[in-house]
Amino acid sequence: MSEKVFSTDELAKFNGKNGQPAYVAINGTVYDVSGKDAWKNGEHHGNLAGRDLTDVLFNKSPHKDKVLQGLPVVGKLE
Repeated sequence: MSEKVFSTDELAKFNGKNGQPAYVAINGTVYDVSGKDAWKNGEHHGNLAGRDLTDVLFNKSPHKDKVLQGLPVVGKLE
């Protein structure tokens, strides 16, 4: 099975709202954050699921990429 490739428009649909899972892209990899309580309703500290949050994670987050450990990878961002 080939890896799912998301366009930015397609990724935006996975915003954690209306029963949709919450996905975020970091450095071109798309992660499922739906299972994290911190991402309830697709939002975490003002950041929204369904987006590329690479800049936020590496330039504004105190925990950087260590929060990605254990998250399911669901595909790549084109």
